[in-house]
Amino acid sequence: MSILLWPNGTPNALGDEAEDKPTLVPYLVEAKNPAAAVIVCPGGGYARRAAHEGEPVALWLNSLGISAFVVHYRVAPYKHPNPLMDAQRAIRTVRSRAMEWNIDTKRVGILGFSAGGHLASSAGTHYDNGQPDAEDPIEREGCRPDLLVLCYPVISFMSFAHSGSRLNLLGDSADSALVEHLSSENQVTEQTPPTFLWHTADDASVPVGNSLLFASSLSHNKVPYELHVFESGRHGLGLAKEQPGVQAWPELCADWLKRQGYSQPSE
Repeated sequence: MSILLWPNGTPNALGDEAEDKPTLVPYLVEAKNPAAAVIVCPGGGYARRAAHEGEPVALWLNSLGISAFVVHYRVAPYKHPNPLMDAQRAIRTVRSRAMEWNIDTKRVGILGFSAGGHLASSAGTHYDNGQPDAEDPIEREGCRPDLLVLCYPVISFMSFAHSGSRLNLLGDSADSALVEHLSSENQVTEQTPPTFLWHTADDASVPVGNSLLFASSLSHNKVPYELHVFESGRHGLGLAKEQPGVQAWPELCADWLKRQGYSQPSE
């Protein structure tokens, strides 16, 4: 089942093809009480969406008793603000259909890999409480995620920048104020959601400095976080099932999610 995020027409659409129509794919768990939910943002440098960072991750979350939703957000040639609009819309959509999907509206997190990690961190630092008088009931819902899981994320477009992600999202002549605005380490506040981060120290594509910058900002603002830096491992590992050392991250994250009250439905 694939759900159009904008069933009445996608804002800023460049055409009428599938890539012009962002979607949300639900992976629901059966639970007696409303379940926690996590929205999954695959990576791909804002040029594509990596399949191994989508459905397999949703199924892993299901194994923890968490409903998951893979968001097929817009990528190049779409630029900012379109991917962020799609992520925010995904969060609003899950909350607006919480009764139908048996979701706890106060336990809706977002998880992202690489550029999807940038998107997730952007959703966690750029949000609103919804528009109470909006004609579209989905837009009445708030889009602040309740927690973040950032996997080898692109964070900064200023330091340790991943040039491909920056180019695809912002173009080659982005205003310096916009670059700073979308460098997530600059946008952390005391209201930023609790965050789990992991990275490999020798990541040759997206330097570990991205996660370190975000963790430092979280620490400065007294936001709860957990950071794991593994000694080695290539970029784009996903669940990393066959990567020594790094393969521990799903279990570490599962423990953290459980401590956040996400792994099992509330009694």
